[in-house]
Amino acid sequence: MTTPAEAPPASGFAPLVPELDVTDLARSLDFWTRVLGFRIAYQRPAEGFAYLEREGPGALTVQLMLCRYNGAWAVAPLEPPFGRGINFQIGTCGLAPILAALESESWPLFQPVEEEWYRAGAVEVGQRQFLVQDPDGYLLRFTESLGTRPWPEAS
Repeated sequence: MTTPAEAPPASGFAPLVPELDVTDLARSLDFWTRVLGFRIAYQRPAEGFAYLEREGPGALTVQLMLCRYNGAWAVAPLEPPFGRGINFQIGTCGLAPILAALESESWPLFQPVEEEWYRAGAVEVGQRQFLVQDPDGYLLRFTESLGTRPWPEAS
């Protein structure tokens, strides 16, 4: 597991940082750090909390928080798989290291690697992507940019 820096993220706090309730913080930290390549910025072990970050594309940093489920902010019963109805898109500089780590763990992909192009105004934004579930069932979509191209009907 990555050694925590025990300080706020060097890049500062992102304006949107999801906090995921987890059933087994140690297992989740192992998966998110060792397998997915995140590092612990800081943690509060007595509270079952860790703040994670990972280098994203360019100078961007991906951040999220993991918290051992305690029911404090529960709006409904928490039943697996967690996060039903949401997927977290996580931009990366490359999919290969993550895919290799998942394969070495025999961790199944929810959806295999594919190339997708999404319309964004007069262009299409391309990405290679795959989906995987974390130990509690959160759906994670890792992406690698393929750049942009003109939208065919915009010509």
